[in-house]
Amino acid sequence: MILRGKRIFIIEDNMQNRLIFQLALIRQGAAVDFERWGRDTLHRIKNFSQLHLIILDLMLADGLSGFDIFQKIRQLPKYDAVPIVAVSAMDPSIAIPKTRALGFSGFIAKPIDNKLFPQQLASVINGEHVWAVGERTL
Repeated sequence: MILRGKRIFIIEDNMQNRLIFQLALIRQGAAVDFERWGRDTLHRIKNFSQLHLIILDLMLADGLSGFDIFQKIRQLPKYDAVPIVAVSAMDPSIAIPKTRALGFSGFIAKPIDNKLFPQQLASVINGEHVWAVGERTL
């Protein structure tokens, strides 16, 4: 179980995607919490304690941007070093340069590969950067 003992927070507005991520991570031993993004998200992140990774969708409902949310999370000193990985259907040719420039720890294109996904996240938790589109790592 590659993610045993790791605590991962998911910010994703699509319930089906959240469930897919959650099941893949729990099967590998991770503790998972999630929020679609709202007034309580930062509070929920703070209450999740010892956070190892945040998964952040870039295209959220109500015109919200994952890029803006990334900035809000980074304004919290406790989370300025927690790796944040964008997992998104946004065009990788646009998203990857932008996420790299902002300081994300990686980008994984949707749809995810259920077998690779936990390993990709474990790599990020271990200090690597992952820029992946399908089975290709860039």
